[in-house]
Amino acid sequence: MRSASPLRKPVPAPLAAREGGRARPRVDRGAQRELSSMSSLTEKDRPIVKLLLSTGTCPRCILRFCSVGSQTLYRHPYKDLMKDLEEFLKKNQEKEDTVCFEVVDPPCKRIRLEHTEEGPDDVNHNGGLQQIPLVNNENTAVENLAVKVCNVCLGVLQEFCEVDFVKKVCQKVNSADYQFTSFVFSMSLPPQLSVRERAAWLLVKQEMGNLGLSLAKDDIVQLKEAYKWIIHPQLSEELGVPADGKSLFEVSVVFAHPETDEECHFLATACPDCFKPAKNKQSVFTRMAVIKALEKIKEEDFLKHFPCPPSSPKNLCVALEIQCNNGAVFVAGRYNKYSRNLPQTPWIIDGERKLESSVEELISEHLMAEFKADSFNFSSSGREDVDVRTLGNGRPFAIELVNPRRIHFTAEEMKGLQQTINNSSDKIQVRDLQLVTREAIGRMKEGEEEKTKTYSALIWTDKAIQKEDIAFLDDIKELKLDQKTPLRVLHRRPLAVRCRIIHTMKSEYIDEHHFRLHLKTQAGTYIKEFVHGDFGRTKPNIGSLLNRTADILELDVEDNTERQLQRVLQLLLKTGTLDLGLRLISITLTDRCHYSYWT
Repeated sequence: MRSASPLRKPVPAPLAAREGGRARPRVDRGAQRELSSMSSLTEKDRPIVKLLLSTGTCPRCILRFCSVGSQTLYRHPYKDLMKDLEEFLKKNQEKEDTVCFEVVDPPCKRIRLEHTEEGPDDVNHNGGLQQIPLVNNENTAVENLAVKVCNVCLGVLQEFCEVDFVKKVCQKVNSADYQFTSFVFSMSLPPQLSVRERAAWLLVKQEMGNLGLSLAKDDIVQLKEAYKWIIHPQLSEELGVPADGKSLFEVSVVFAHPETDEECHFLATACPDCFKPAKNKQSVFTRMAVIKALEKIKEEDFLKHFPCPPSSPKNLCVALEIQCNNGAVFVAGRYNKYSRNLPQTPWIIDGERKLESSVEELISEHLMAEFKADSFNFSSSGREDVDVRTLGNGRPFAIELVNPRRIHFTAEEMKGLQQTINNSSDKIQVRDLQLVTREAIGRMKEGEEEKTKTYSALIWTDKAIQKEDIAFLDDIKELKLDQKTPLRVLHRRPLAVRCRIIHTMKSEYIDEHHFRLHLKTQAGTYIKEFVHGDFGRTKPNIGSLLNRTADILELDVEDNTERQLQRVLQLLLKTGTLDLGLRLISITLTDRCHYSYWT
């Protein structure tokens, strides 16, 4: 006997909570005596261990069905676990041998004949589980089953817990060249594992019922949970970083098995509503569909179609794919657009590209290259038309970089990246380029309808005008508009009448047919339509106010916020009152104006 058994209970109390938060089955252990050398397994576990071993179940799955929650126990080498289970059975067998002199009466001849006629592989007529003949020589059983593929986990808790596979995963991670300081591990399992686990549970459930005990499905340690207990320490040691459930860097393994459809096919007959073809799915037997079907099917129907215990598999599971993925990184700032021939996003109509570039592409191509991301998502606080310039302090924007390989940038590196973008084109300029959180991106669009924006419009009139003809516009305050969805955007916006406000206007006379109008408006106001009226869809409009035809020749977005707000923020930063990296600051200056600013 070894001085310290690897199967040692983490705490002495028999009903103590297991590691991982799962409790052992609530059974009366008053008449049961825990075995000193196998304190994680008790007398009530012996028939379960013997039963599962005889049917081809691996040691780690046996521990799961015995509700053993010691994480360190699952990490022991496979051969050691087999040997420990052998010793566990052997010691109990020796105990039985000492009392075998008191032989009970044999079963009557009728019962023995009925058992012979039924056969070991048949299901009882009432849908119950057949009795499984157990191997009397546990040593022989262990030796024969040690190299066989587990009939429950299909080898996941055997082959894929070994050092060689862990090194293979780490090689994949290291070759992907990701930056990360911790990791979270996930796995995708073949759907038929749920079916096999149900069959094994029903088998154990009946055996425990014969002993006057019970085993709920929730008492079984989940395969994924047990696998993570084993794999986490090994990955942490090889990668040199801790496993953290909140980490943004994910390492995942996709397991597959060639017999999935064959083993799950009976469920499609019993529960056809659970299996429907879906796009991008090669098989209808997805994990969620199988689980849903297992919840619906009755135990007796399950036993009629699927063998209990599960049959020995012909093939081992395969690690179909080892994947790495980093959580998204968010970059935000402000951009100015100086071209009247540049859309904010790619301009593509019916598959045909209208212009060669866009604000989104001019910024994102450099970010994609530096962060080594797979893709990106661009968003901004509002948008301007292709022929409208964005001047002043610029328009707030944010870019989500999906699955970036590089995630750590210093403030100086971000400034250098900003300069690279600005040097690449004279059509745009960016500023305040910094890393932000997802929450800050969400706040960027808050209160957009209440923000105030400043525009400059060059206007033409068909009839000659004098300075006095437009002077009255300067006195108009808080002009309310009713704007029906403009014809030019009706193909992508719902038809509606929107109430907008022109806060102030200031006219600048140029000649008898031209003047410039400076406007402060509620965000979301269609300025072009306010000028020409859009065939009467915007009322009132400049044309109706001047009692003549008016049209807009040029439009510039001068500011998305007040210059006063810039000065306030600069003062706060200079005095150290406000400690900011890049944060969205929302300041209400008046009851009607809600301003947002990326510092």
